[in-house]
Amino acid sequence: MPTRASPPDSDDFWVGFWYFRLPELFSTCVAFSLVVDMGFERGDIGNWSMSIWCFCFAMTLIIVMVELWRLPSRFPFYWYNFPITYACYAALVCLSTSIIYSIAYVQFLLYGPSRDRAITATAFSCIASVVYAMDVAWVWDWYDLDDITCYVHTLPGLLKVLETFVAGVIFAFLSNTSLYLHQPALEWCVAVYSICFILAAVVLLLNLGEREYRLPVPFPVFQLVLTMLSILLYISALVLWPLYQFYEELGGQPQRSSDGDCRDELTYNMCKWDQRLAVAILTAINLLAYVADLVYWARQVSVGTED
Repeated sequence: MPTRASPPDSDDFWVGFWYFRLPELFSTCVAFSLVVDMGFERGDIGNWSMSIWCFCFAMTLIIVMVELWRLPSRFPFYWYNFPITYACYAALVCLSTSIIYSIAYVQFLLYGPSRDRAITATAFSCIASVVYAMDVAWVWDWYDLDDITCYVHTLPGLLKVLETFVAGVIFAFLSNTSLYLHQPALEWCVAVYSICFILAAVVLLLNLGEREYRLPVPFPVFQLVLTMLSILLYISALVLWPLYQFYEELGGQPQRSSDGDCRDELTYNMCKWDQRLAVAILTAINLLAYVADLVYWARQVSVGTED
């Protein structure tokens, strides 16, 4: 059985490669190649999706090269936490890209070669998300690493991945600065998303780098305090964002029809009203994730106190 000092043997590597890494490389490569071939017709959504698939392909290739050349032992952290964590993010990213690409772009295309290529790219993106999810679920067992803790295989680890992922999707929508620069309250919401993302990322990096128990306070208490702070901040964003985006007296647009961009029959971008709504929904989803995180750590702290 492999340990932190001895990586899995070559047989385990080739099993993971043929069953997971190669399908991941193939599906993401086909997806972005099909979109590249569409030329100017792919639009901004297509460019964004293509960059996601290209990034996933490149990262998977780097992981394969590191493991093939037997380099994991040279990293200052336990390497095999990284590819599992990456696969978890890649599964979510490819799935969300498939959904956004099909809803915001593919359905508006006229029947023809471009639509066929876009549909095929979406299908391969879905395949990639499934394979990455299988990677997360099974590769740890393939490598026979059951006696070594994987943070992403724990409930708080999965919640941290979800929190940072949802925040990343929110930032993608906030790349349209016209959504919030006109109102200080909305700028505060952007600051909330940024602060909470940084806090969650710090916790994730501490765990992946195995530095969580070097803090001056017990790690469960540290987590509990950060989660409570994030919940308070997200509550303020959940109140302010819809209030200033959809309440007419505060300059918002209560109806989708009031946004001229949303009346276009063919658009390569989500209109501003849809982007505002998406951010509001994602804010609520992330708040629920933080509440679940709080419940978990509150229980851990209470159990530790009783002991």
